[in-house]
Amino acid sequence: MTIQTVTHLNFRGEAREALGFYQSVFGGRLSLFTFADAQAVTDQAEADQVIWGEVASDDGFHVMAMDVPSARDWDPGKIPVFVSVRGGDADRIKAYWDGLSNDATIIQPLGPASFSPLYGMLRDKFGVTWVVDVRMGAIS
Repeated sequence: MTIQTVTHLNFRGEAREALGFYQSVFGGRLSLFTFADAQAVTDQAEADQVIWGEVASDDGFHVMAMDVPSARDWDPGKIPVFVSVRGGDADRIKAYWDGLSNDATIIQPLGPASFSPLYGMLRDKFGVTWVVDVRMGAIS
């Protein structure tokens, strides 16, 4: 049996846009299921929001997301989570960085670090903090 961990991001009304953005950066397939699709609408204004969504690519990128309904408490900064994207291809890592950098706050510019030939950290336009790096000894 194999298992896989997948980062699950919570939004308030931005999950569809965020997943579309991540798909534009990483490629892959976008799947969305709305509260209306699930027949789980408690507030008609939220019927078209995402109860479950994901972007999954053939090369291993996978992230899930949902819109937290307004009836539930939600504080995007209460439990900080970093999403880490690590690989051996510096050009691909740089391309991911370039895509995520759109309207982002750069925390650590992409560049060499003592523990990685290429490392950077940013907070994207949705408030999600991303760590993007190349594994030590894996430059291609």
